[in-house]
Amino acid sequence: MSDSISEIGLIGLAVMGQNLALNIADHGFKISVFNRTTSKTQDFVNQNPDTPGGLVGCETLEAFVGSLKRPRKIIILVQAGWATDKVIESLVPLLEEGDIIIDGGNARWDDTIRREKELTDLNLRFIGSGVSGGEEGARFGPSL
Repeated sequence: MSDSISEIGLIGLAVMGQNLALNIADHGFKISVFNRTTSKTQDFVNQNPDTPGGLVGCETLEAFVGSLKRPRKIIILVQAGWATDKVIESLVPLLEEGDIIIDGGNARWDDTIRREKELTDLNLRFIGSGVSGGEEGARFGPSL
């Protein structure tokens, strides 16, 4: 992992996550990425060495959170529902007041409301902003 600080982070490197991360990096923003399968993180970073902003691959959530500029801005792009809740649950102990979690998945509206309330009570910010447009949209111009 690089020692430099990233502007934003993204968790979940399936097709949508990879393409959104590349879109962000191509626009000059350094972005940290994390996937629970660490080989997927390293393969993704190694396959994309020349993005203008740069990709920072992180092998642990602790390293991922530590690589982000404060207040931290973290996009989650994992399966909606239980998986998203588990990622948030794992992140919360590592975050500080004012950090921002952005759920880019296809969440149910009532899950979004519940998460926003739970995280507000912890002095964290939450934005439910699903990414639309498919693989191509995520890469070149998603609807958020």
